[in-house]
Amino acid sequence: SAAYISANSPEPWYLALLGFAEHFRTSSPPKIRLCVHCLQAVFQFKPPQRIEARTHLQLGSVLYHHTKNSELARNHLEKAVLRIIKISQFEDVKFEAASLLSELYCQQNLVDSAKPLLRKAIQISQQTPYWHCRLLFQLAQLHTLEKDLVSACDLLGVGAEYARVVGSEYTRALFLLSKGMLLLMERKLQEVHPLLTLCGQIVENWQGNPIQKESLRVFFLVLQVTHYLDAGQVKSVKPCLKQLQQCIQTISTLHDDEILPSNPADLFHWLPKEHMCVLVYLVTVMHSMQAGYLEKAQKYTDKALMQLEKLKMLDSSPILSSFQVILLEHIIMCRLVTGHKATALQEISQICQLCHQSPRIFSNHAAQLHTLLGLYCISVNCMDNAEAQFTAALRLTTHQELWTFIVTNLASVYIREGNRQQELYSLLERINPDHNFPVSSHCLRAAAFYIRGLLSFFQGRYNEAKRFLRETLKMSNAEDLNRLTACSLVLLGHIFYVLGNHRESNNMVVPAMQLASKIPDMSVQLWSSALLKDLNKACGNTMDAHEAAQMHQNFSQQLLQDHIAACSLPEHNLISWTDGPPPVQFQAQNGPTTSLASLL
Repeated sequence: SAAYISANSPEPWYLALLGFAEHFRTSSPPKIRLCVHCLQAVFQFKPPQRIEARTHLQLGSVLYHHTKNSELARNHLEKAVLRIIKISQFEDVKFEAASLLSELYCQQNLVDSAKPLLRKAIQISQQTPYWHCRLLFQLAQLHTLEKDLVSACDLLGVGAEYARVVGSEYTRALFLLSKGMLLLMERKLQEVHPLLTLCGQIVENWQGNPIQKESLRVFFLVLQVTHYLDAGQVKSVKPCLKQLQQCIQTISTLHDDEILPSNPADLFHWLPKEHMCVLVYLVTVMHSMQAGYLEKAQKYTDKALMQLEKLKMLDSSPILSSFQVILLEHIIMCRLVTGHKATALQEISQICQLCHQSPRIFSNHAAQLHTLLGLYCISVNCMDNAEAQFTAALRLTTHQELWTFIVTNLASVYIREGNRQQELYSLLERINPDHNFPVSSHCLRAAAFYIRGLLSFFQGRYNEAKRFLRETLKMSNAEDLNRLTACSLVLLGHIFYVLGNHRESNNMVVPAMQLASKIPDMSVQLWSSALLKDLNKACGNTMDAHEAAQMHQNFSQQLLQDHIAACSLPEHNLISWTDGPPPVQFQAQNGPTTSLASLL
């Protein structure tokens, strides 16, 4: 009779029903209704507790993953958990059900039901290393999504210590690297440095599966590279970035051997190989954009987006959409510099579509989206809209670096408008590079000196402007910040030209032009060619003046055509969106609505 089925030797009827259920689940296409019928039939036989609980788990899992009937899935998972949570056997069923049910609770915004369930499961799973580690990761992730990084870090610390005790240095490294990532997000740099040093030692000393070892190294190096980039140190980061690129090449030559680790606590991996590959492209793009190698940034963005398109056909992992948004954010900034505003605008619209599909992406990237629109508005000379976009972005961000970047750009808008002295001074007070600068970023501090120089130039205080710009040059040369170097050189050239020091002006403008062509930075090229034309005219070099005038004419034409193309796109209407979710349908435009005179 079914009442006497031992867990180890199930009755033939049970195996038959399971076999049918699995057959229907794995059919192409899956026959989920029939699979569910077979599993429900198990209950007719009054099976023992273990099989009853396992069947509830299987039903919950099939309904959760393959149907929209989340209420019924939840009902079965709750039954599975309630039946056996207090019994000391049946570990695999008990913890899998608790893990899946917590995931479902989170999906239904019942986070307060998920947390105690996970805590209880963590408390009773200490004898089962795989599940204990997995549940700790899961609860840490839940706290991270809720922006409670302190609790998440505590749990990851507990996990690292547990992994050490059960002899899994590999999983200990995963816990510590995850904690390092959260500490970087929290800007707790004092705690990050010793932690990363320890991680580096553990990773180097660990002797195990080569793919697992290399993936730990990728995780470690990605943290180091992003740490440098956050600090705006694009020259200092180069050795780390090179190591990371070599590491990903090594991984792509290794075969995924399906050798299961002997220690169950080692049964984790950080990211699939293909995801790591996209991530390395992504940090390379971040570096190229900050350093001002925009053609290189373009090349790696194209590679990464192509790979993402392929991956997204087979894999619905939300991290892929996050990668896509971050890549688009960087390439949009590049396009605005290289004079491809129309393309930038279409890519901003792509981010809107991705935000529309995922509320999570929108809440994480809304401030960045308004910032990009603000930068676009500056490029098409819609200064009122730029101000509105930056103001919206400031309202939405708590991230110090982004806040400083937005304030710096908003200050440049006020300087250009020329009639916002009070607002401008209160902004500049908050990003004073000489005193209490809000972030440790080398790049943003150099940019703050440039903004001061720009203001002094507009006010005719040329000696003060030169002091600020020389600070920018010193800082940008130290870390190869090509765009800031080019902007500072051309502005210094302009100051010397106004002061009548033509030779010194020429010494600034010629290298500015060369650097701007290498980046390429369209507006600095336009500005430099105009200055060269005037300089050569003043010095009586008619041929050179004519050549510079021709160059200026060409850049003006290119910028003008791009400006008209961008302002004629329906997506140009995005510049007036400042609240709520982004629009995804756009009205057609009647051609450009902004003045072109001040562009040229």
